[in-house]
Amino acid sequence: MNAPDPAVPHRPPRTGVLLVNLGTPDAPRTPEVRRYLREFLSDPRVLDMPAPGRAALLHLVILPFRPARSAEAYRKIWSDEGSPLLFHTLALARGVQEKLGPETPVEAAMRYGAPSIARGLAALRAQAVDRVVVLPLYPQYSSATTGSTLEKVFAEAARLWNVPSLVTLPPFYDEPGFARAFAAVGRPLLHEFHPDFILFSYHGLPESQVRKGDESGAHCLRSEGCCDGVGTVNRNCYRAQCYATSRRLAAELGLGSDRYQVAFQSRLGRVPWIRPYTDRVLRELPGRGVKRLAVFCPAFVADCLETLEEIGLRGKDAFLAAGGEAFHLVPSLNAHPAWVAAVAEMVRGATGGGRD
Repeated sequence: MNAPDPAVPHRPPRTGVLLVNLGTPDAPRTPEVRRYLREFLSDPRVLDMPAPGRAALLHLVILPFRPARSAEAYRKIWSDEGSPLLFHTLALARGVQEKLGPETPVEAAMRYGAPSIARGLAALRAQAVDRVVVLPLYPQYSSATTGSTLEKVFAEAARLWNVPSLVTLPPFYDEPGFARAFAAVGRPLLHEFHPDFILFSYHGLPESQVRKGDESGAHCLRSEGCCDGVGTVNRNCYRAQCYATSRRLAAELGLGSDRYQVAFQSRLGRVPWIRPYTDRVLRELPGRGVKRLAVFCPAFVADCLETLEEIGLRGKDAFLAAGGEAFHLVPSLNAHPAWVAAVAEMVRGATGGGRD
């Protein structure tokens, strides 16, 4: 048996971190938005229908018209730094890198668009990383976000000749650090703004996707109280996890159940989506006596089109037009120090490094 070569010292596997968000166009122009939407909406986990129907909907209905409208919306939120979702995610990666130290490289990637997951994995491998901790930056699980991201990570890792070990972190909808970070962002603003009501607005999903995730086939959306808690039967239910996030965040903020409501935004098409709908709730609240409204968007950890334009601009206009008097969108977590610390803590917990 040959003796080990003393010139090649043994080292333990090096761990790196891949933070993955959904994605963004490269620019707020119609061609770039069309390219982004084509990639995004070609995903069968997003438009979960037979391939011929998905192709027809995408190429005959969506891509001829929606890119121009979406590009106009993106222009309203684009900054000198570029896409908010991208620069906030990159800032988060830099903050987590600083928190974890130089021995744990951190890369950011997007499920759709750039920087790609393949690029992120390659960058980690170039830094001698053998074990990759993957954190999909979606607090609540859905097949269209977390599921699609993990599928893509596994596929891209499998393309490498030297396949790294992957450690995937679960949805963090009920993580204390996540709730504490959102409370740290929101609490000072609420004290200054003095709202008389809080709306927690989450991205919506078609009801069919929620039911598809119900492995029992007998619980999700079957009763009024189906999302009152998260247990074995509905552990993967996006809607139930959204309500769990709201309860946790309300507790952190000291809100009674009469001070807040949950709603779901961003629905498309004519099929039923999970209710209640945010746009309708915004128009109804002034009639219920709500004049000063603050809105959190706890499905998003970085500000983006859905927070800044859909809620911060169109949602505000709808609320004020219906008789509201003051409206405040609470910023997302972005790269707030409390969120940077929470992400670093989750990574350490997943790799046996302990929690602060």
